[in-house]
Amino acid sequence: MMQILRSIPEHSQLRGPLFLAIGVFDGVHCGHQTVISTSAEHAKAANGTPVVVTFDPHPEKILRPERAPHLLTATPHKIALIRDLGVAHLLIITFDKKFAATEPEDFVQQLVQHSKPLSEICVGHEWSFGKNRRGNLELLKKLGAQFDFNVIGIPPVTINGELVSSTTIRRAVEAGDLAKAEAMLGREYTILGTVMRGDDLGKKIGFPTANLSAHNEQFPPNGVYFAEAKLDGVAYPGVVNLGYRPTVSSSKTERVLEIHLLDFDRDIYGKDLEVRFIRYLRPEKKFENVDTLVRQIERDVQQARELLGA
Repeated sequence: MMQILRSIPEHSQLRGPLFLAIGVFDGVHCGHQTVISTSAEHAKAANGTPVVVTFDPHPEKILRPERAPHLLTATPHKIALIRDLGVAHLLIITFDKKFAATEPEDFVQQLVQHSKPLSEICVGHEWSFGKNRRGNLELLKKLGAQFDFNVIGIPPVTINGELVSSTTIRRAVEAGDLAKAEAMLGREYTILGTVMRGDDLGKKIGFPTANLSAHNEQFPPNGVYFAEAKLDGVAYPGVVNLGYRPTVSSSKTERVLEIHLLDFDRDIYGKDLEVRFIRYLRPEKKFENVDTLVRQIERDVQQARELLGA
């Protein structure tokens, strides 16, 4: 079981020495996994306690809301992925205006003060923190010498000669290059969303869909996909429609992610689904009428069944 801490003072209840892996960790990609696993290995060797320290919401949402990126993983998804890495303790610091104004020295001093004792901090080589992003690896090493803790900066991870970063992965997903995103994430790209009530049109035309409210995630290109959705740990095949639903809706502002699960008939409102895109089937298009749309959905479902059989 993973214990989630919500403030730095709670560190004092953990058995020292503490080994902290700190970062925003959006996507929990191969680079992030290296930071977290290095910290965990060092803790194990010293019989210490490893702790992953992250922030919610994404700092850019507070610092530059107009430029905040679409996330690879909203916080509930990030927590689930970090838990899957076998992490026992996760500190989630609320990132607000007040925290953003904290001097880097003060942030580190709080960590030192509440750890019994702090043995090591592990970060990605380019991590910056504190007011005006003044804190970096160099400053962290100075503070480490002053307060007697070790500092590890993990060099960048490259795949096929390209640096792994959340930004690069976002671009790959946006372009529909899910294979590249997958290689850099070290897992398949998925979107975690909560099933919300839609207009029930799918039900009326014989293809009930689960509408997903995704939490600001980066979507792949619009279109229809053969996909799979995980519900309570069980995977169900289905067909995803991602886009503006031009046949039945005139809205051009909100992209909708809906999935029709094959041979599935349960009410799952309010549940979390994790959707994995397996194969792009066709672009989204406007049909003359609902009947033509229904015939096309039948073909999409047939294609999904054939892929499933294969």
